[in-house]
Amino acid sequence: MIFNIFHEIVIFIECISQNNNDDESEAGNVENDFESDSDSIDRLSVVQLRQKLRSVGVPVKGRKTELVDALRAYLSSNPGDENSLIADDCKNMEPKSNSSKENLKRKVESSSVQIQAESVSSTVSKVAVAKRTKKGVNKAPDEETIAESKTKRVAKDKVTSIRSNKATVSKALCAKEDVPAEVDGESKMVDLIENQFEPWTVLAHKKPQKGWIPYNPRTMRKPRLTADTKHVKLMSWNVNGLRALLKLEGFSALQLAQREDFDVLCLQETKLQALIRNFLSQQEKDVEAIKCSLLEGYKDSFWTCSVSKLGYSGTAIISRIKPLSVRYGLGISDHDSEGRLVTVEFDSFYLLCSYVPNSGDGLKRLSYRVTEWDTSLSNYMKELEKMKPVILTGDLNCAHEEIDIYNPAGNKRSAGFTIEERQSFETNYLKNGFVDTFRNQHPGVVGYTYWNYRHNARKTNKGWRLDYFLVSESISDKVYDSYILPDVGGSDHCPIGLILTL
Repeated sequence: MIFNIFHEIVIFIECISQNNNDDESEAGNVENDFESDSDSIDRLSVVQLRQKLRSVGVPVKGRKTELVDALRAYLSSNPGDENSLIADDCKNMEPKSNSSKENLKRKVESSSVQIQAESVSSTVSKVAVAKRTKKGVNKAPDEETIAESKTKRVAKDKVTSIRSNKATVSKALCAKEDVPAEVDGESKMVDLIENQFEPWTVLAHKKPQKGWIPYNPRTMRKPRLTADTKHVKLMSWNVNGLRALLKLEGFSALQLAQREDFDVLCLQETKLQALIRNFLSQQEKDVEAIKCSLLEGYKDSFWTCSVSKLGYSGTAIISRIKPLSVRYGLGISDHDSEGRLVTVEFDSFYLLCSYVPNSGDGLKRLSYRVTEWDTSLSNYMKELEKMKPVILTGDLNCAHEEIDIYNPAGNKRSAGFTIEERQSFETNYLKNGFVDTFRNQHPGVVGYTYWNYRHNARKTNKGWRLDYFLVSESISDKVYDSYILPDVGGSDHCPIGLILTL
């Protein structure tokens, strides 16, 4: 039986060889650009090697010996037209010939095929030796020939698998849409792609604990609820100025609405007053123009601005559900001049959009924040809770635990992570009957919502979790999903979401 299998493999090798000969006329354009003999490759300069490797999407880092080895490996295993299998799906997004994403996809596909093929080749060789020893066979077809045949067959099967799944993966890369669970056999390719385009999927923490994992919305978000399940979808976003909302850069509120289909959007740090001066002045037409430019279908919006400092702070709630009532501020003059709070009442709950004061450089406002603001907001929430449950959302300017910040040791006296702020957060909110929905759902997950612009921290996911949805304990069991959207740019914060069943 073994010899029959060997015979079939030999026939398969001959077929592959014939196919390779037939493909040379089509795939030879790239290979003909190179001198394939070893001496010629060795004579190429580092610059020439890098240029040639870049042109076919092969990694170009390393010393000359590594570049030479990479080029030789490419020339010995180049699958011809299979290098562009995935890249074609992005042709409507970027120029075909100059797309860096295409090169990455070619590289990932080639690497994945080669890794799998080499592994199978080694296994087949060992199995063949074991079988011959067990059966007492003294002579058999050459082991290298068998391994080579098996390698080619596995490579061909791998390419077929990639063809069948490429649409899903490439669509997600080009459009940054949600991606289903990884397809069996493609995890290595998807992991490599994630590391390039989704840095949040890599655990970034200076002091990680056992069991901590990175937050990945593609795999950790709950499935969409059916239309017959009554629920409300809330979102919150510190936009760091009006520019993000008006689509001048980054990801706009309109795009967010189209993708997420939320019912209510809470905004912080709108800085509207820099544009409209005073919300109560004769500039109402400007405010209406701003509202219309944001979202269609969300007819109710409520804005509060700073009157003590121009272009500072500011919060808003934009809703397609008409609220029962609206309040601005805490009702305390010392707290209400900076436009930090909007409250709307719905049938089942109160929703508070808050931009908590930052303790500032040198922690100048630390005492005010922990002894005055936090206690006043907490008392206000408890008063509302006497009538119906409360949901607090927004930029609360506190990374509560070490899991919520990339570098806890280096920020012990930084605004947002001082022991005073963290204890105040614990005492005034969590121990006062409110639940941190994200941490409750993901107890060992590292997920950030803020990245410092100055340190370009977003690319390496060195962030903080400063944005929250806190809910009354009485409705914590109705939280279907609490999630983060780290892929959404346009601000130094990203949006967060909450889905509540009713």
